[in-house]
Amino acid sequence: MNKITNHLPTAELQAIDAAHHMHPFTNDGELGQKGARVITSAKGVFLKDSEGEEILDGMAGLWCVNIGYGNDSIAEVAARQMRELPYYNTFFQTTHVPAIALAQKLAQLAPGDLNHVFYANGGSDANDTNIRMVRTYWAEKGQPERDVIISRWNAYHGSTIGGTSLGGMKGMHGQGSLPIPGIEFIEQPNWYAEGGDMTPEEFGLARAQELEAKINEVGADKVAAFIGEPIQGAGGVIVAPDGYWAEIQRICQKYDILLIVDEVITGFGRTGNWFGSQTLDLKPDIMTVAKGLSSGYVPIGASLVSDKVAEVLAGTEFNHGYTYSGHPVACAVALENLRIMEEEGIIEHVRDVAAPYLAEKWHELADHPMVGETKIVGLMASLALTPDKDARAPFASDAGTVGLIVRERSFANNLIMRHVGDRMVISPPLVITKDEIDLLIARARKALDEGYEIVKEKGLMVAG
Repeated sequence: MNKITNHLPTAELQAIDAAHHMHPFTNDGELGQKGARVITSAKGVFLKDSEGEEILDGMAGLWCVNIGYGNDSIAEVAARQMRELPYYNTFFQTTHVPAIALAQKLAQLAPGDLNHVFYANGGSDANDTNIRMVRTYWAEKGQPERDVIISRWNAYHGSTIGGTSLGGMKGMHGQGSLPIPGIEFIEQPNWYAEGGDMTPEEFGLARAQELEAKINEVGADKVAAFIGEPIQGAGGVIVAPDGYWAEIQRICQKYDILLIVDEVITGFGRTGNWFGSQTLDLKPDIMTVAKGLSSGYVPIGASLVSDKVAEVLAGTEFNHGYTYSGHPVACAVALENLRIMEEEGIIEHVRDVAAPYLAEKWHELADHPMVGETKIVGLMASLALTPDKDARAPFASDAGTVGLIVRERSFANNLIMRHVGDRMVISPPLVITKDEIDLLIARARKALDEGYEIVKEKGLMVAG
């Protein structure tokens, strides 16, 4: 067995990585010159790299390691399941105990009548499933022309062809001739950047009503569904103004449009409830889940489906699925992850301890000369960077220039804090303690201070 912990020197690992490993969302030529940071171990909220540096992971991996790193019981469950039944599929009128048990548990936890589970390998392909599912639903109801799905610009719903098409990331659409046909977009509810002189509430209502306008433009008899994240994650932790989601739901109900709520990030405790739909009082027909379902320990995703939709689909053969749908090891790990969250009171810790404390400390960063807005829901938060607080102005430099500077200073100070354009975002493991929050905030402030000095030195404190 390979002794991975007895690794090669960092420079050799980086050279091998550059020679053979194609990274996601990366210019591999540039990374090869710089050298990737090599992570070798992790425990709790901390990572360790090949140089022995201890890094506070303010992003919980990719928004996913909710219970923290290094949980022994997860490893034991995975090993036991691998010995007992390492794999079997759920095609051909077959099932297995972990898939059955997890489906039942998810039906118990999910809000409303989301009592049915279609397994996937992650959020991207779960959203691919959703495209086919809602179109099949309407076809089975004798309305095959209802195949248009409405999404939002700057939304993120994965990076498969279907997921990218549902998402509103124009840079992603620029590669691969996307989006696919039948996807329409309305604007996002980002008041800080786009609200102008409107109040947040006025702006949120106006943006929600764009959905009704788009339905009427396309034709209500052509629209199958609307999809949205409760809080836009990869878009920069964009929190919609009060009243936005109530209006979205009203419009969906008025036109009998299915509501798909993408909870890949907000699910499993991130907002202080099991699901963001509970935090924001949403009533989805289909919910996309992944990430926190297994805390990232193994790949798994799913579409949680309402009785209304499942009953229609039960009348036909849904010609869709994946080799690893409901993988027994993934299902067993997810079940153990959910057990840990319940028995150790992790959601209560978020709601009653970590989220209120992080909110208090995060909002204190608003006094920084380069911070124009602080937003936080549960344990996902963002800072809008600006050269002019009063005007909520963007920088004159290309979007993301300043954000990248602050991110690089964050990494240099052993904090993983991400930038989305010129917004800084965090989403730490749900088990983070008050002392660890203090450390996160101290490192974030240091990154802001050091970034601010660089931005001034480069003459970038200029409004666009």
